[in-house]
Amino acid sequence: MSKKELYEKKIKTMSCKRGKASPSPYVKLQLFADSGGYCQNPECNLPLFHNLGESNFHIAEMAHIIGASNDGPRNSITLTKSEKGKFENLILLCPNCHTKIDKVESEFSDSLLKKWKSNHSRRIKDLFGIKKFEERESIRKVLRKIMLENKVIFDTVGPLTDERFNPESENPKKWKEGILSTILPNNRKILGIVEANYDLLNPDEEIVFANFKQHVRDFEDKHINDNELSGATFPLKMNNIFE
Repeated sequence: MSKKELYEKKIKTMSCKRGKASPSPYVKLQLFADSGGYCQNPECNLPLFHNLGESNFHIAEMAHIIGASNDGPRNSITLTKSEKGKFENLILLCPNCHTKIDKVESEFSDSLLKKWKSNHSRRIKDLFGIKKFEERESIRKVLRKIMLENKVIFDTVGPLTDERFNPESENPKKWKEGILSTILPNNRKILGIVEANYDLLNPDEEIVFANFKQHVRDFEDKHINDNELSGATFPLKMNNIFE
């Protein structure tokens, strides 16, 4: 069986439990990006990405705002199975908060959960420094710092270092940690900042940015959805955007 067939089988297995109410791989990436890696309950905000010993993992759970089954939590509102699996009907929580909102649903209305999600998204944007700038130079200074952080991790422990030939190297573990703790959120910062200032891009930069967005989607798909298929590589011209 090819890698592509294995991946498609894995995605099908992940989705079949709740049928059409299961989020697609793309929706899962949206949720992880929207959360910034933290539980979206404002009274919790627990980090969802962890490393322990040799393992790197996340404890995130995708919770349905309107329950996936007809007798599920907050099911007074009628939605189709497909609508229940959409981004708008899902929130990313830690296991404790997920259990709590479903066990005591009377205390957690659909409107409250949607408010948690929208407020969390705004806080993440503020934390990431996503705003409208007046000139390209200011944007460039902010982006340069973020991209340099990613580059240092890639150059130091990434998959192309000489350590890749050392079977006892700690670099694979450090590379995975760097991806989860820094590169994934940094990529989302970059996307948010450029999107907020898209009108200041020139036509050539618009193409570079489109390629970068595809790279980010594929990179997240690999490290969040465990898709082993090759994705778009980082466009080197992104290093010079807004110059």
